[in-house]
Amino acid sequence: MGNSFGKLFKITTFGESHGLALGVILEGCPAGLSIDPSFIQSEMQRRKPGQSKITTQRKEEDEVEILSGVFEGKSTGTPIGIVIRNADQKSKDYSHIADKFRPSHADFTYFEKYGIRDYRGGGRSSARETAARVAAGAIAKLLLQEKGITVQAFVSQVGSLKLEKPYQELDLTKTEDNIVRCPDPETAEQMIELIDSVRKDRDTIGGVITCVIKNTPPGLGEPVFDRLHAELGKAMLSINAVKGFEYGSGFDGVTMHGSQHNDSFVKEGNQIRTTTNHSGGIQGGISNGEDIYFRVAFKPVATIMQDQDSVNEAGEAVTVSGKGRHDPCVVPRAVPIVEAMAALVIADYLLLSKSDKIQDI
Repeated sequence: MGNSFGKLFKITTFGESHGLALGVILEGCPAGLSIDPSFIQSEMQRRKPGQSKITTQRKEEDEVEILSGVFEGKSTGTPIGIVIRNADQKSKDYSHIADKFRPSHADFTYFEKYGIRDYRGGGRSSARETAARVAAGAIAKLLLQEKGITVQAFVSQVGSLKLEKPYQELDLTKTEDNIVRCPDPETAEQMIELIDSVRKDRDTIGGVITCVIKNTPPGLGEPVFDRLHAELGKAMLSINAVKGFEYGSGFDGVTMHGSQHNDSFVKEGNQIRTTTNHSGGIQGGISNGEDIYFRVAFKPVATIMQDQDSVNEAGEAVTVSGKGRHDPCVVPRAVPIVEAMAALVIADYLLLSKSDKIQDI
């Protein structure tokens, strides 16, 4: 119930933050794809906790164990099973909120839905669940690489501090050069200072991640309810702490006239292109071959190292004290999560596109 994503290239994740392990079952991966465990592990390293002073200090190596679906370095076409074992759980850090509802967490809603909740780190509602998505997303990236498609995300805003340059003017290969994952060095340093100052104040702060998908062929998308941008939106909004999604011109497009916003078509060689890309590479819910770009807004992390008023399961007024190890800002570690979910969507729609025309079958 709600633990699977995708149609043909489909994942099902399982596990809790403080359980024995997290895992994912990936179905629909075509046979014969080269599976590079070192690449999958490198993607996991980008998401893992304890990376720097501006991330949670929980220590997890997030080593990937491939249990099935791969033989002699190639996918076999059968379900790929992956497990990531937990190693550094400190469940006692959460004993003080065993019957208390933390503000802006899923404690209350999970309790109302199930009548029981795993209070240790939020259980299934913890962002640690996304480790399984990154593992599966790495395989999706390997599939996209076969088609020359790239998925690159970066931090474009922390709090009110915004990277003003459009992505076309940035060298996205520099995204991993700093701990905040912003490809502009000057802005990155300011972001790091801001996050660190918020951390020292025992508080948290939100941010925005921009993602760019290049070399997507035209024609991907399934009207009318499974439009490509709708599926990307669902993918992003399924990530913990996400509060907003916009693609192309997004909300800024409302300030423009149609004569300014329309993307005119031109012929370049054998390709039909657009002179501008306010559409964000998607028109009518279908990719048009231009760059697909979108932005994802993340709220401030709900766990703060300050006392907050709340209630317990009996409805009695209580004080919730922040304890444990938590990110002061989630966006640096969320970059590979955004990329993973975007890659899963594009991989799924690539496979779906094979049924669009008789000659593709």
